[in-house]
Formats: sequence, C-alpha cells, structure tokens
Amino acid sequence: MEKIRQFFKFGERKTNFKVETIAGITTFMTMAYILVVQPTLIVGSDVSSITDINGVVITKEAILVTCALVSAIITLLMAFYANLPFALATGMGSNALFGGMLIAGQLSFGGIMSMTLISGLIFLVLTIFGIRDLIVKTIPKNIKTAIGVAIGFYIAYLGFSNSGIGTFKNGIALGDFTQPSVYLAILGLILIAVLTAKKVTGALLIGIVTVTILGIPFGVTTLPNTIAKIPDFGSLSNVMLQFDWKSVLTFSAVPLIFTAFCGDFFSTLGTVLGVGAKAGMLDKNGDLPDIQKPFLVDAIGTCVGACTGNTVITTFVESSAGVEAGGKTGFSSVVTAIMFLIMIFLSPLVLIIPNAATGPALIFVGFLMIQGIKDIDFSEFTDAFGPFVMIMFTIFCGSIAGGISAGIIAHVAIKVLTGKFKEVHPFLYILCVPLVLYFIF
Repeated sequence: MEKIRQFFKFGERKTNFKVETIAGITTFMTMAYILVVQPTLIVGSDVSSITDINGVVITKEAILVTCALVSAIITLLMAFYANLPFALATGMGSNALFGGMLIAGQLSFGGIMSMTLISGLIFLVLTIFGIRDLIVKTIPKNIKTAIGVAIGFYIAYLGFSNSGIGTFKNGIALGDFTQPSVYLAILGLILIAVLTAKKVTGALLIGIVTVTILGIPFGVTTLPNTIAKIPDFGSLSNVMLQFDWKSVLTFSAVPLIFTAFCGDFFSTLGTVLGVGAKAGMLDKNGDLPDIQKPFLVDAIGTCVGACTGNTVITTFVESSAGVEAGGKTGFSSVVTAIMFLIMIFLSPLVLIIPNAATGPALIFVGFLMIQGIKDIDFSEFTDAFGPFVMIMFTIFCGSIAGGISAGIIAHVAIKVLTGKFKEVHPFLYILCVPLVLYFIF
C-alpha cells in the first residue's frame, strides 16, 4: 500500500485512498451513461444488431463490451503514465456522426474505424512533434466552438427522435403522446434537469436507471433472463480490427476525418485545461505541466479504440466531478477503470435500457454541448457567419458532416468576398477544396 501511495504521490498532492476511491466512483457514475448511449448511437434504437453495407453484423453487446474494455484500458494508461484523475471513453459527437451514417447505409463499419484510426494517428503525430499550438491557431475560435454546438443540436435531435417526444418523418412535429414511453421520457428529462440543478452526482445515470425501472410495469422495459454473462466473443470479432480502407479514398471522407480529429483534439484541450484548473494543477501561465502526457494518452486511445471497434476516445469532462470529490491523482482513474471492467460482465443489465431512458440522456448531453454557443463572438459579422451556417445546416439538413463543411466554406467565402482574405489561415484554403468536392460528388 505504501508503494501505491508513493507511486501516485499521495503525500505530495495531499490525498489518501478513501478520497481517491470516492473520486473514482464519482467520475464513473457521471460518465457511465456512455455505455448506454454508445451502442444506441452506433447500432440504432429498438434493435439489438445491425448489418452494415459490407454484410458485417454489429451487435449492441459487442459495442458495449468493447467500449467498456477500451475505456478501462486507456483510463489505466492515463493513471499510470500521466498520474492524472482523468477518465476516457468514446466521446460524444463522432459517435453520433458515424453512427447515423452507418444506420443510414452511407458508410461501412470498417470505413468508420479506418477514418477514426486516421484521425487518431494525426492526433498522435501532432502530439509527438509538439505542434499542438499550430493547430489551435489554424482553426478560428468561432469555428471550433460552433463545431461542438452543431453536434450538440444533432445529439438533442436524436434524443427527441429516439424517445418519441418529437417526430421528424413528415416535417417537425410532436410525437405520439398516447404512448407511455413518451411520458416516461419526459419524466426522465425533468428528473435529470432537477437533479442537475441540485448538483446531484450522477444525475444522468440516475435518470436513466429510474426510467428503466418505471418502464417495467408499462411494458416499456423488458427484463433480461440474467443480469451477468461472459461476453459473446463471436460478436466481438466482428467489430475488432475491422477496417475498410476503400471508404477513405473518397471526397466525403475528408470532412468526416476532419470532424473526428477536431472533436477529439479540441475537446481534449478544453477538458484537460478545465479539469486541471479545478484540481489546482495549472501553473501561473494557466498551462498544465507535462500536458503532452494526457494528449499522448488521448491520441493512443483513439488509435486503440479504432482497432477495437470504437469511435474517437477522448478525455471526459465528467472527470471534473471526481476532482470536485477530491481526486488529485491517477489512483482515482484506476478506480474508474475497474468500474468499467466490471460492466463488461453486466451487459444484459445495460442492454435492457429502453429508448425512453436513453432519449432524455441524449437531449441533456445535447443541451450541455449547446451551451458553448455563448462563447461564439457575434460582434463581427464575418466571424459569425460561418458558425451560423454550420449550426443551421446541421439542424435543418440533419447532417453533421454537411453542416461543418458548409460552415467552413462559408467562413472562408465571406472573408475572401469582403476583402479580409488575409485573416484566413492557408490551411483552411487547402481544406476547402475537398469540402467543396464533397458537396459536388
């Protein structure tokens, strides 16, 4: 035990086993919803599996198990390599983007993993060569912020659609309010909101579990035959090391890879600095010492995630809940990782969760991402036009990739046409070529 204290520097950071354990459990409770949401976004609602355009069968159980496994492995890497109280899992955004295209038959599962791996390798190279700041300066702040906001709106849309609160088949309209599942979804949304307002830890998880239990007498939730089982290794082989490199050799791949990379890179940057600030780890310049370590772990996580059938792996902002509970070292991440490992064997219990429970969670996650809209500077029209186009295209065209592509093109176009072309980084001019071709072809 003393060696563990010394390794994680308990004395130096003024913490102990009890505090770190509670912090680790707290972090897990706030991010456990990803084990419910990830399979739903990738496979779809009301189904247990999906067959992609290459004939590969992807099951919810396989996605859940590999998500829990890779989250545990990469969080352990963060714990032992960086000694930070940060936990990682599949990030919200790229899973909605790629999952929607998989379900619509626009992209193979192998294609998704190929693009995810490329985005991870780009992140890895940039981190190894220390050119993080160059990328930060390349993408305008408004565009970076708008990407998260646009994805937030899309995720909220999925929540409304999956839960039945809204319908989008013949225009935008209210769902069927004669169905008990709709009322349960609304109840779940209200419950999550109230718990969040009262700062209750694990509000999303509590809301999901409550609606799932209440759904039993209404026939919305179907109980499993067992609550624990050994994973189906046959289904796991269908998602691990599945790559379709032909999908990458298209114009449509460019905005998808760009979106996956940006979502991962800037989410990690913001989360690491934000959570680090809460933990009191930043130096006098507002920087996190050895910041390359969590960045490297994050980049490796996305590469490993792609090999195990997972979309972009990123550092979760929910780690801040563990920090608020007192977590200061990587030992709290070890505890979080152990919790993820346990969930590998509880997949039947997780898979019974109905859309009435996951829908409100998606809506609320969307709400959290949309809050970034306050950080978009609307004072200069040429800076705000691109983000506006990005958000509107995403919402009303139902396409994250299309929205982000349109927003970047609009930003560059308005700058050039108003004589402010020098304000645009050369990289964006180059990027616009494949983005324009994406719309044409």
